[in-house]
Amino acid sequence: MPIRDHVLLETNFRRIAERPPCVAVLPWGATEAHNLHLPYGTDVLLAVRYAEAAAGEANRHGAASIVLPVIPYGNDEQQLDQFCTVSVTTTTALALLRDVVRSLQRQGIDRLVIVNTHGGNQFKPLVRDLQSETSALIVVADAFLMAPDVRAKTFELPGDHADESETSLLLHTDPELVEIEEAGSGEKVPFQIAGLDQPGVWTPRPWSKCHPDTGSGDPSQATAEKGRAYFDAVVAALADLIHGLSSAKPGDLPYDGSPVLGS
Repeated sequence: MPIRDHVLLETNFRRIAERPPCVAVLPWGATEAHNLHLPYGTDVLLAVRYAEAAAGEANRHGAASIVLPVIPYGNDEQQLDQFCTVSVTTTTALALLRDVVRSLQRQGIDRLVIVNTHGGNQFKPLVRDLQSETSALIVVADAFLMAPDVRAKTFELPGDHADESETSLLLHTDPELVEIEEAGSGEKVPFQIAGLDQPGVWTPRPWSKCHPDTGSGDPSQATAEKGRAYFDAVVAALADLIHGLSSAKPGDLPYDGSPVLGS
């Protein structure tokens, strides 16, 4: 396979120096069980697949972006009773993000897109905190919320974890890792306390008690064709975002473009 210039793990200093990036794309996933049929790395794989495909497409149309190595751990505090789950706290995530932004901005890479594929990762408070420390533009792209019209018309069954949508995506991107014949029903055991299920009310789910097979949503209607349709829609939306950020000039709201002290 040829070296992909937009993937930092594959490219080299000479290639980057010839065309320095101004936009960094950071895939951020999680390591956790995904029902009985999907790999623990589902969120990691999807974050990487989305980021690499979108940055490649954007660069083909003139953008200057680079995909950073994935951060494979997310907030999984409610799944720590399940084998091999690795969770990082919000304060740890903030520290990681701060250092990534600080490092890149010193090199003139002052636009960062976080491609998030894990619902437990909440980046808005982190980015708000960092905005007082940096002039870099940090954008959060929650892939599972993008292209909502395509998502609505593509998938039939509700769910939010190892469900029809995630299973379809993996059947498209990494079918060799899907053991669909082993899939559980993804049944959710509802809360017993009245009032907790109404709009605007939230509390963490004790995951193993609410989701006995660790899934949330029936994956039985999943197909690779559905996965490809939604994957392509999200990649197109992400590519537009990356291209727009790459083309931004200082003063284009909300991009500041101020140089970092000491650069």
